[in-house]
Amino acid sequence: MGGSGSKSRGFWPFAGSGTGPDAAGGGHEQSLARLRGARSATPFVFTRRSSLYYDEDGDLAHEFYEETIVTKNGRKRAKLKRIQKNLIPQGIVKLDHPRIHVDFPVVLCEV
Repeated sequence: MGGSGSKSRGFWPFAGSGTGPDAAGGGHEQSLARLRGARSATPFVFTRRSSLYYDEDGDLAHEFYEETIVTKNGRKRAKLKRIQKNLIPQGIVKLDHPRIHVDFPVVLCEV
């Protein structure tokens, strides 16, 4: 899905550096207790930004190509040209099944 972790501090409640007031004493236990209690943030992601585009005709795809005829030395040849103009991004898409956010600090499976 192409997502990456959150880069800025303060927007996502699970992101932490491990230094500062949370790291003193019981760092992880205290931060997990704080997450469960005070904030109502969920570790699940329900929407994502789509990588699909609409073209002028309303078709939906990742890439669009146009067939052009090129004449070279008296021979006609078909060539595909990629269309990059007049494309509208699909936008935000609701996921069928919720995903866990990449910054969620709990180990789900340990091998």
